[in-house]
Amino acid sequence: MTTRRDQALALMLDAQAALIRALEECDGEGGEGDGGRRFTAHDWERPGGGGGWARVLEGGAVFERAGVNVSAVHGDRVPDAITDRHDIDPDAGFFATGLSTVLHPRNPWVPAFHANFRYFEVGSDGAAHDVWWFGGGADMTPSYGFEEDARHLHRTLKDCCDTYDPDFYARAKERCDAYFYLPHRQETRGVGGIFFDHLRPDGPDGWDRAFRLVARGLDALAPAYLPIVRRRARTPYGERERRWQLLRRGRYVEFNLLHDRGTRFGLESRGNTEAILMSLPPTASWGFDLTPEPGSEEERLADFLRPRDWLAAGTVGAAR
Repeated sequence: MTTRRDQALALMLDAQAALIRALEECDGEGGEGDGGRRFTAHDWERPGGGGGWARVLEGGAVFERAGVNVSAVHGDRVPDAITDRHDIDPDAGFFATGLSTVLHPRNPWVPAFHANFRYFEVGSDGAAHDVWWFGGGADMTPSYGFEEDARHLHRTLKDCCDTYDPDFYARAKERCDAYFYLPHRQETRGVGGIFFDHLRPDGPDGWDRAFRLVARGLDALAPAYLPIVRRRARTPYGERERRWQLLRRGRYVEFNLLHDRGTRFGLESRGNTEAILMSLPPTASWGFDLTPEPGSEEERLADFLRPRDWLAAGTVGAAR
């Protein structure tokens, strides 16, 4: 009999293959640099049980770095990152699988993109367990803000969420805005998206309903992001825009290293360090108390780094 963990892992691997095909096609359409670059495989094994399949593209025409990773890890002891937040016997054993993708484009006018969908269950075998949940989300981080891009992302994600529950998008968006926030900067990481964790619907079909939502979420990633990439990838830029992009990437690094729970879980569960830190951009920079020029496109980004209803008309400049 196919176990739940087998189904979840198969879903992640199928989604990885589909997303890689879509990203390679997009990169092959070019923009600059060496077009048509392919993902390379970096498989790894975890000493405590399980491993992963990291796939990375670097130096492409469109994507300076793109990673689509799948992991499936298990062990006899539940990681501290989980037991610290839940009343779970640490010696009960666990299984976790998920897909994580982080896309850092070359052109500063193209936003960065992140998504992660995952499944976790407590137990040491493949039987149906009482303690399980799904999680996931996707968000977009521009260096230069465009309302039409933010609306496209949020409309695509809302359409996905509505098939599960018409009220789900609003909750998942609010959680995304709250989670991807840099308190020391007092700004969101980008224009948000959706984020949910510990999704465990009630009823005998609860697992299947959550599974279908994650499957639809994975299917929505390419149509949510790639039309935006194609819209912006040939926009001309110079040293000024590149410097700004690297500064904004610095904020991305700050969040991942200071606040991201997925990074912490991966490292504490003894996952592959290179695959975990693949989420960082290949280059980034920091400056001291840098202030954008008044009235510039760089200054305008601040209007995008606050929670708002992106599906309403005329959102920029009017906080939610």
